[in-house]
Amino acid sequence: MSVNDVTDPTDLRGAGMKAMREALPGVFPEGDIDLRDGRLGEDLVEIGLTSVWGALWAREGLGSRDRSLVTLGILIALGAEAELKTHVRIALTNGLTKDEIAEVIYHAAGYAGFPRATAARTAAREALGE
Repeated sequence: MSVNDVTDPTDLRGAGMKAMREALPGVFPEGDIDLRDGRLGEDLVEIGLTSVWGALWAREGLGSRDRSLVTLGILIALGAEAELKTHVRIALTNGLTKDEIAEVIYHAAGYAGFPRATAARTAAREALGE
């Protein structure tokens, strides 16, 4: 998918919504939806929608599968287990297998450290219901 696939290529929100719906099928209803919840920091999801999903995931240059590989590695290195759980499911949607996700975790152990890889394994197991 590319920003150019959206009617208005300058519409990062539209591109982001399209990319998120493709990555998380069935999670977001069709049509324009408001992701704000009226609580502290409510714009954070909207910011992520435009800046991460619209400006990055919707770019040409890497396919969704490759972006998932990169994202998993970064999230493991950051120790971002909550986000990793979501991106494990996204990685499956984008064509990675459970064995490939395990290989990302093994590979990250050498660069991000064994504790980060162990935490990532726990998060991935939870995301997969194992």
